[in-house]
Amino acid sequence: MTGYYDSASAGDAEQPTTEHGMSRRQLLRHAGWFGGAVVLTVASGEVISHIADSRETNSMAAAGAAEAANSSLRFVQVSDSHIGFQGPANTDVAGSFTEAINQVNSLGFRPDFVMHSGDLTHLSTAGQFDQVKQMLTGMQTDRVFTVPGEHDSIGDAGRAYRKTFGMGTLGDGWYSFDTHGVHFIALVNTLSLEKLGHLGNDQIDFVRKDLAGLSSDTPIVVFSHIPLFAMYPQWGWSTDDALKVITLLRRFSSVTCLNGHVHQLFTKTDGNITFHSATTTAYPLPKPGRAPAPTPQVVPARQLKDALGIRTVGYRQGDRELAIKDQRLA
Repeated sequence: MTGYYDSASAGDAEQPTTEHGMSRRQLLRHAGWFGGAVVLTVASGEVISHIADSRETNSMAAAGAAEAANSSLRFVQVSDSHIGFQGPANTDVAGSFTEAINQVNSLGFRPDFVMHSGDLTHLSTAGQFDQVKQMLTGMQTDRVFTVPGEHDSIGDAGRAYRKTFGMGTLGDGWYSFDTHGVHFIALVNTLSLEKLGHLGNDQIDFVRKDLAGLSSDTPIVVFSHIPLFAMYPQWGWSTDDALKVITLLRRFSSVTCLNGHVHQLFTKTDGNITFHSATTTAYPLPKPGRAPAPTPQVVPARQLKDALGIRTVGYRQGDRELAIKDQRLA
């Protein structure tokens, strides 16, 4: 394994409509853009979302812990901690990231690993990298994996990031590993940015060779910072050459792509591939097209934690799909 450091540790018309003109059932299907305890499952190729209300949260957490205990693989995704950010959208990003770490440590099980899907820092300074690395050692897990965000590559093409987190990685920081019968690929699409994310030929060749010896029934999980699908290209929320990698993944029966960057939950299914964008531990960004640009959004202090959260993922050998649960920080 490479690229990690050891941690110390049918009736919509009949439904009443919401203020947004959607029925409650439609609203549940579309999942929350900002946080919320969201359970995502896949049935007959359709992703079904369920947003738990406050009365359901405790029972869902208990059921989640019981389900996790029966899973062969359990890991956590955190994203976009932006350590070093200073602004009214969140005046204490280190504090909210600490709360996220505490939430991970209170799940009721020890994750097999934790993946941070980028923008660990806000300005990619040595001090910020040291701070986030030290904070990550507080995760009660044996391994912590990372991929860089564009904020981790400011001014130096990611050299400071790789110095701190890139041990054992290839090229500009990409790598793969296997555990519990699942093959994981960690990609870097935050360098050579024009507007969209970009992988580059060297990395695409790595993916081609990496997948060549795998059987088509091997579950594949791909991590990246910027989405590999066209979520909202006008804001750069896509990767310009991702189709070359997606084509390589088509022969596999189960592929899950997990990304950060957009600071909000979103799910898309395309054939055998399901894409899940994660929320943040720092600050919310606007829904696509709802603002001139994807800038940090100030929300009432009591609502901030509803926009932040973590993701737990479970997989039991023999299953086709991963069980994904998104939990808000509140």
